[in-house]
Amino acid sequence: QVQLVESGGGLAQAGGSLRLSCAASGSIASMHDMGWYSQAPGKQRELVAQITRGDSTTYADSVKGRFTISRDNAKNTVYLQMSSLKPRDTAVYYCKGTSYRGPRVYEYWGQGTQVTVSS
Repeated sequence: QVQLVESGGGLAQAGGSLRLSCAASGSIASMHDMGWYSQAPGKQRELVAQITRGDSTTYADSVKGRFTISRDNAKNTVYLQMSSLKPRDTAVYYCKGTSYRGPRVYEYWGQGTQVTVSS
C-alpha cells in the first residue's frame, strides 16, 4: 500500500514562507497526479496545487503566484513551496496521490500537516 507522509508545516508570519514535503513509500513517478489540498475547520478539502506525471501544474486562484508545487522522482517526494503567506492560508494541508487503473480511481492521502499563519 502506498503511504504518504507530510512534513514541514508550522507557524509562520504573514509574508513569510514555508516548504511542505510529501514523502511517498512508493514511486511517485507511477502516480498520474500528485497534489496538495487544504482543509479549514468544518469545510471540504480544497485543491491547492496539482502536478501531473508529465509535470503540468494547476493552482487554485487564491495561491497563484505565491505557491509552487514540484516533485523529485528520485527522492519520491513532492514539495509545496509557500511564499507570501497570508492568515487565510491557515489550514491543514494534505498530500494526495491519484492513480487510474481501468474504471477505478485510486486516491492516497497523507495524514496532514498544520500550517498556521499569524498576522
